[in-house]
Amino acid sequence: MAIAAWTPLLAALIVWQARAGVEVAAQVPGPRTRYEPNWASLDQRPLPRWYDEAKVGIFLHYGVYSVPSYGSEWFWTNWINLRNPDYIRFMQRNYRPGFTYQEFAEQFTAELFNATEWALLFKDSGARYVVLTSKHHDGFTLWPSKSSFGWNSVDVGPKRDIIKELAAAVRSESDLKFGLYYSLFEWFNRLWTDDKLHLLMQQNYVTRKVRPEQMELVEQYLPEVIWSDGDWEAPAKYWRSEEFIAWLYNDSPVRDTVVTNDRWGFGTACLHGDFYNCADRFNPGVLQAHKWENAFTLDKTSWGQRFDVSLKDFMTSKEVIKEIVTTVSCNGNVLINVGPTKYGTILPIFEERLRDMGRWLKINGEGIYASKPWIYQNDTVTPNVWYTRHPQASNGSISVYAFILEYPYDTNELNIYPLGKDINIYSNVLLTGVDMGVAEEILNEESTEVVMLGMEDTKIQWSSKQNKLHIVFPPKNRIDKRGLDFAWTFKITIK
Repeated sequence: MAIAAWTPLLAALIVWQARAGVEVAAQVPGPRTRYEPNWASLDQRPLPRWYDEAKVGIFLHYGVYSVPSYGSEWFWTNWINLRNPDYIRFMQRNYRPGFTYQEFAEQFTAELFNATEWALLFKDSGARYVVLTSKHHDGFTLWPSKSSFGWNSVDVGPKRDIIKELAAAVRSESDLKFGLYYSLFEWFNRLWTDDKLHLLMQQNYVTRKVRPEQMELVEQYLPEVIWSDGDWEAPAKYWRSEEFIAWLYNDSPVRDTVVTNDRWGFGTACLHGDFYNCADRFNPGVLQAHKWENAFTLDKTSWGQRFDVSLKDFMTSKEVIKEIVTTVSCNGNVLINVGPTKYGTILPIFEERLRDMGRWLKINGEGIYASKPWIYQNDTVTPNVWYTRHPQASNGSISVYAFILEYPYDTNELNIYPLGKDINIYSNVLLTGVDMGVAEEILNEESTEVVMLGMEDTKIQWSSKQNKLHIVFPPKNRIDKRGLDFAWTFKITIK
């Protein structure tokens, strides 16, 4: 299609996104906006561009629960509060009577923890940001919190400031952004349980524990992601969340770049925050207007590292790539969780998944990083085909990326419909106000280029008929020789 004919279609795309409510990340010039401590004001803040462009992050659940390495990171409450029979049997068989959860902290040694090795692995994985648990629901902190004496990684266990070491390594060895997870509540903190006994009419726990630690983390470690959790037992007003976020956006040392999620009190999920998590492993499979994030675990059940697993409990590399593609196509980011061991190492099966992901992104990342949703997120005719696009180039062309999640082994050919199945094109007929031109002008060799990522030096055989694009894959042995696996990407450039 000539530029003059294609440009109106692009304009229609922009109008469609606006009508659909798809938010576009932006850096707004001019005087700094000051935000009021209420959701109506805070929700007006533009999303920092880096987060939308990053697409892929690494999540780390690391703490005292890494010592028993059984069940999940909820070990303490499952054992003591819920009296889960499996956890009780595990303790009876492996530990002396009277053993307490606090005693696990002495065995949380992290003697093999090498922050530089972690940072280099995350860099090789193709991730663009990393989020570490600063404190989970057991209250143990990975820094010398002034509000957690004797229950932190400097006073007991590793005798090291894990956050400081990892933040420094990530920033010196890579361009990744560094972020922190923080659990608002703690299962057994007496300030918290006392506030609950008083029906949350007092806020001693927030005043003396939560707020000092939140401020301390931001001012000392400069995290560019604040990933809040553990909010569901109290409203945002109890946590004074709006007040804290307003400080983050207005006066904190990371005010220009920090992003926050949506877990700030019950009722805030999927409603407030720079990006929405909505729920663990959230992947709706349809376009979301607001920026969102799919936080999921390579161990399908647990966020923390555990040994009561078998191979079937881990996501395959192919499943990981599918999760990335289907999430990014629908305006989301992925935050991929691994659980390190108590020794400070990352298990080889996690490393393999991350390195496979890195190799795939090195070839196919052009269609992932800084991409935008296409008119159609997935092909409505051919299954297992998903789309993204890149913004219009200076010459007026636009690139659409078709991700093929299942290889056509039987035919080595595939029909895809990047313009949708229901668009009927006739000569000089206006469709929803856009002149699409004649059918032959839309996808033809003069105006359209089809390239397989990773096979740029190979001419792709293709043909088209109205909406249908018929693609012949290169010989499979040549594809395999290039190391193309898990999902295969075609770049369709229309001038």
